[in-house]
Amino acid sequence: MNLVKDMLKSGKTVIGTGANIRSETDFLVNSGFDFLQFDTQHTPVEIKALGPQLANMRGGQAIPIVRVGDNHQDQIYYALDIGAKGIIVPMVNSKEEVAHMVKCCKYPLDGARSSGGVRGEWGEYETYRDYIDAVNEQLLIIPMIETREALDDIEDILSVPGIDVLLVGPSDLSINLEVPLDYTSTTYQDALKKIAAACAKVGVAPGMYFVPPGITPEKLIEMGFRYFTLSWAEWATEGIGSGLSGLDR
Repeated sequence: MNLVKDMLKSGKTVIGTGANIRSETDFLVNSGFDFLQFDTQHTPVEIKALGPQLANMRGGQAIPIVRVGDNHQDQIYYALDIGAKGIIVPMVNSKEEVAHMVKCCKYPLDGARSSGGVRGEWGEYETYRDYIDAVNEQLLIIPMIETREALDDIEDILSVPGIDVLLVGPSDLSINLEVPLDYTSTTYQDALKKIAAACAKVGVAPGMYFVPPGITPEKLIEMGFRYFTLSWAEWATEGIGSGLSGLDR
């Protein structure tokens, strides 16, 4: 029901790509990526407007993951109701904030999500209770760590049950550590090592919202990070160019 969650549980690395309201989701969903990551924090797009894009992904390989703009109940509900199989909340700085996120994401009795009927693609079930249990078990819950405050409280944050990925916001973390966009600095690298080590202790996958300049995907994997996105446009352009170059015109 959620291949990404199953892969993370088995210790594998999952790789997705960014998508938006104009993306060719019917192509991207079966292109080989594990997930498509939609952003509504830094884009002028209302969450509900992504409904058709997520609907296009039904039955496909990749799952839809949505970053909401803030840790608000209504935003999380909107994303879940249009079919998100993973929720990203930015700027989570405390144990209490993570607990609130988890509560909004899960149906009773694990949480307090309001029922709006069957939403999303969660497999086969015989009763509505089976559907609720499936969502509570399979949904990916992904708080973002982006500040010094969160880094200092990382063990308390990770003590909240239900977290699947602790996701680094690369730019904001660097700014808050006073090394803006200096991703290879000792300060930044030490922070990543601390995050990876803390996650490993509790079985949570550390992730990066995107792979920042100066750091390779291979380096992230070596450090223990198991969730990140890669851009697909350059690969697609290379593939088209390669195909056309093989034609005798």
